[in-house]
Amino acid sequence: MSKITTVIFDIGGVLTDYTAERYFLNRGYSPEKAHALWKATMASPFWNEYDRGIFSTEQVTELFCRATPELAAEIPESLGDGKGLVLRKDTAIPWIRSLKERGLRVLYLSNFSEMAMKSCQDAMDFLPETDGGILSYKDQVIKPDPAIYKLLISRYDLDPRACVFIDDTLANLPMAEHFGIHTILYRDQQQAERDLDQLLES
Repeated sequence: MSKITTVIFDIGGVLTDYTAERYFLNRGYSPEKAHALWKATMASPFWNEYDRGIFSTEQVTELFCRATPELAAEIPESLGDGKGLVLRKDTAIPWIRSLKERGLRVLYLSNFSEMAMKSCQDAMDFLPETDGGILSYKDQVIKPDPAIYKLLISRYDLDPRACVFIDDTLANLPMAEHFGIHTILYRDQQQAERDLDQLLES
């Protein structure tokens, strides 16, 4: 096995806390209403295309309302400005720094919306600590499409066999493995750090 030289992180759920359905609960909606709003917006196929950068916030909100007319009066207000959609994790910067101190390159690969990026800057304070990466909305590619992995490999001249990708969504891992990238499914911080250390030491 090639020596691992590059660690690639997903962002939401790994380096940050992605609130998803909790976002609506935190905005004061009942559990039933929060679930309905989440299903109509962030769980909608349109959200993936929003992450891809195909739609503006205004355009995707209109699509949500058309698809779920019974919630059309509530969807715009429920989404708000996105503040609180992604929350800061205290573990992110220390983890990145510890890997950099070991001589590893650290990149990110994330399906990420423009709204989250603009509204949650405090949660993204780890970005300057990394060596770069891809945010889906900027490059109009999303996981698990092959194009996003190809772009990362070519942009950063990566040897896939020397990379490991950490993501909390199982569906994003097989395509990375197809390109020869090692993968770790993030379940919790301790497990992910342990699995990564084992891979780095093997």
